[in-house]
Amino acid sequence: MSGTGKGRLLVVAAGGTGGHMFPAQAFAEEMLGRGWRVALASDERGLRYAGGFPPEVERRELRAATFARGGLAARARVPFEIVAGVREAARWMKAEKPALAAGFGGYPSLPTIGGALLTGVPRLLHEQNAILGRVNRLFAGRANLVALGTPLAAPAPRGARTELVGNPLRAGALAYAGTPYAAPRPGGPARLLVFGGSQGARIFGSLIPAALALLPEELRGRLRVTQQIPESDHGAALEAFARAGVAPEAAPFFADMPRRIAESHLVIARAGASSLAELAAIGRPSILIPLPEAMSDHQSFNARAFSEAGAAIHAPQKDLTPESLARILADLLADPGRPEAMAKAARGLGRPEAAKRLADLAESLI
Repeated sequence: MSGTGKGRLLVVAAGGTGGHMFPAQAFAEEMLGRGWRVALASDERGLRYAGGFPPEVERRELRAATFARGGLAARARVPFEIVAGVREAARWMKAEKPALAAGFGGYPSLPTIGGALLTGVPRLLHEQNAILGRVNRLFAGRANLVALGTPLAAPAPRGARTELVGNPLRAGALAYAGTPYAAPRPGGPARLLVFGGSQGARIFGSLIPAALALLPEELRGRLRVTQQIPESDHGAALEAFARAGVAPEAAPFFADMPRRIAESHLVIARAGASSLAELAAIGRPSILIPLPEAMSDHQSFNARAFSEAGAAIHAPQKDLTPESLARILADLLADPGRPEAMAKAARGLGRPEAAKRLADLAESLI
């Protein structure tokens, strides 16, 4: 670590999902190690997802709003809330004089980057996905640099300076990077990990047990299933698993997801950029089911990149049935060489140095 921070203040802004928060957390961890002071700016909802950030990171709540939620009255207030949030951020930055503002996307990042623009604070954006999110697209041409987690599927906005760095990994994920992979032995246990992120886990509570019920009894008996299931669906999902003859380890959230990825033989997941960054760094084969509601269908672009590299099977939700998923699972678990090759291909896509590269670029902007 360069240690060039010398107490300078970095403001990190991110929205309230793991896809934005995890790379922001990784960047904050790296910058703290370089001697920077770090503040996380988000709205009330976003800060509820900030539990993984080091305690040294100051939390700053700013007003933010989105047209994507609420009724007509709430949407009518959105422009006023955004303007108020930008003014709050600008007043705060004028007083605190941060050396850099870094936006990781999500609507709660808009006030911070808008405030930085008004006060002349240098601006770094990080885009995790193959398609720029709305806030990053809005500010890309006015940022000092747009760092990319993956190559863009379409040209960047006019005037945007971009550089590919990868998606920064939290310290908890870096600890398991490159963990050796051994495919399940014939007749031995096969550890299946299923998770869907904060927005996409619900359908898996019915799809996965229905698919497992169709597997041959011998194969089904080998499975050791760990699955993220929303609390509201927990009871119904466990009943479905019981009918399938499978007893999963289930919870709404696993704080030690990187360890569980490293211990798995096969992963079924959505195709969010942060999840894929951890799958690649650790090196695990996966079946990727992109979230259909993801903005601009960016998860399908993410999944196709992994599929084309041989690291995953891309299984669009609209085409997926319990029968087709059962066939995919049976084929993979019957051929140990195939998941081994997929794990190797996934490792080839990993960028474990992304946080360091992003920090180097950040310091070059000062």
